[in-house]
Amino acid sequence: MGIDIRLVRIDDRLIHGQVATVWAKRLDIQRIIVVSDAVTKDNLRKTLLQQAAPPGIKVNVIPVAKMIEIYSNQLFNNVRVILLFTNPIEVAAVVKAGVVFPSVNIGAMGYTTGKKMISNTIAVDAADLEAFNYLEKQGIELEIRKVITDSKQNLMSVLKKY
Repeated sequence: MGIDIRLVRIDDRLIHGQVATVWAKRLDIQRIIVVSDAVTKDNLRKTLLQQAAPPGIKVNVIPVAKMIEIYSNQLFNNVRVILLFTNPIEVAAVVKAGVVFPSVNIGAMGYTTGKKMISNTIAVDAADLEAFNYLEKQGIELEIRKVITDSKQNLMSVLKKY
């Protein structure tokens, strides 16, 4: 039992047109949970995310520790959710704490100093690579898709080219 995780997605844009409309509708979710220590501390961004949600879908912005805490809470049994993260480091943290899901969709990870572009929408640094390697070793599928209709692309295969 527990939370019905329909999608785990890394996308530093978080809730935007594709997530808010297509993914949410196709996956028949009730709630979007943004899991980010940084976003939790940014009241303006939290408010904007809550306003960006499609009608009828609740948005929560919570830190990593809270996600770990609520994962097995009976109050969330069978609640259909999308978990949104801004980076793979926080995804790895929840997995290390016992949160279970079969795959991670990587949508967009923007370029900042010290990161290397591996696709037109994904930039990674050493800490990101370490987190992705950990997730792969746990048997979690790491797939790149910007939108739900795109073909899945294996992140680890893409990384081998760089």
